[in-house]
Amino acid sequence: MSDKYLEIANSTLGKKLLAAVGLPDPVPLIRENPAEPHKLSDQVLLGASEGAVFANTIGAFVEAAGAKVCNQFLQDSGHLLFDASGIASAQQSEELYSFFNQHLKSVKHSGRVIIVGHKPSALADADHAAVQRGLLGFVKSVAKEVGRKGATVNLVLVDKGGDRALEGPIRFLLSAGSAFMNAQVLTVATPVAPMEADWVKPLEGKNVLVTGAARGIGLAISQTLARDGAVVIGVDVPQSQDELAAAMAAIGGLNLPLDITDTDAPERLRDFCSTHSSKLHAIVHNAGITRDKMLTKMTAHQWDLLVQINLGAVQRINSALLSTDLLDNGGKIIGVASISGIAGNVGQTNYGFSKAAIIGVVEALSETCASRGITINGVAPGFIETQMTAAIPFLTRQMGRRLSSLGQGGLPIDVAEVIGFFLSPQAAGVNGNMVRVCGQSLLGA
Repeated sequence: MSDKYLEIANSTLGKKLLAAVGLPDPVPLIRENPAEPHKLSDQVLLGASEGAVFANTIGAFVEAAGAKVCNQFLQDSGHLLFDASGIASAQQSEELYSFFNQHLKSVKHSGRVIIVGHKPSALADADHAAVQRGLLGFVKSVAKEVGRKGATVNLVLVDKGGDRALEGPIRFLLSAGSAFMNAQVLTVATPVAPMEADWVKPLEGKNVLVTGAARGIGLAISQTLARDGAVVIGVDVPQSQDELAAAMAAIGGLNLPLDITDTDAPERLRDFCSTHSSKLHAIVHNAGITRDKMLTKMTAHQWDLLVQINLGAVQRINSALLSTDLLDNGGKIIGVASISGIAGNVGQTNYGFSKAAIIGVVEALSETCASRGITINGVAPGFIETQMTAAIPFLTRQMGRRLSSLGQGGLPIDVAEVIGFFLSPQAAGVNGNMVRVCGQSLLGA
């Protein structure tokens, strides 16, 4: 649904009115051009601390992607990219201050700020590790300063061997696809599978299973993955069979009407994929429901139904797929959590539990999956404009939209773009990550 406040805020009269009464005036975000996805442009000012180890490599592949790299200042406005890996002391942090103090005003509307550092646990020196941990607080604070421009700020932390897999994360965070991912951390480590793929069609010919694919975020995920070349196997409940069939036909995908909580659902799903192909590139566990009720008034049925759909089915399907080699050597698993699983929410004890557990699934399986050449990552959406959020009372809906640094709700495509990046072969060094797609919501920040 449309955000009327955002429309008013960007009209000539609306801007004056909101400024007069001191209300926020969020700007429309620039998202991917469907005709030319993943294309980088604009200027990128590249800075580096003394002793930084990634800047030269980063600059080379940013230029190869089509953006113009500047080393002294931006002509007009653009994006900022700073290699802070060399900052090893409190005194040296002045280099971080100096770069952003001088250049932050040059960030364009819907611009990108990316900081690259070391994962603290990968460093032997305690002081160096402590200062690198400070980058997270810096990123979250800067994101709140530039959010009114629709700009985002994110942090890439490089673990051991992660320098070999930096290009994918940097390109994604510079792209329009990261429009609603703000104040987040991506950790990059040694790639667990080959990374060769086309940057425009990274999923060309790959089979991807999406649950809850008939509508909303699941439909947007399916459409985005098909845009990137994937053959989507859409799964949804039998009651949505016609809707699912139409959605998959429109993108050249396959449809499988299935209640994922059925006893034999994991085996049926596994066998359907095996029959179609010897390899399954990925599964996106998008299906989920809400059954909100204060805990003292919640029935056992409301608890169990939700937990079995949101969590139990995910675990059983993962078990069925991992009992085969369908996903080995390049496969991907995606869990869809929620900021309610991070921050909690009134009347959502069942939902908060299930979504926090999805974060646990990602964490618990990351090492096992990596040993088989599989990555597992997750997204935790915030306020996303869907049919479900459209039913929320007006004032609650407005608060959900405004209580983020970007001052607006996200769109289903925003969640889909992050998942698309996680599924790309170029993200083979990104494993065990859970990122919020929430515009830096104040809930749980």
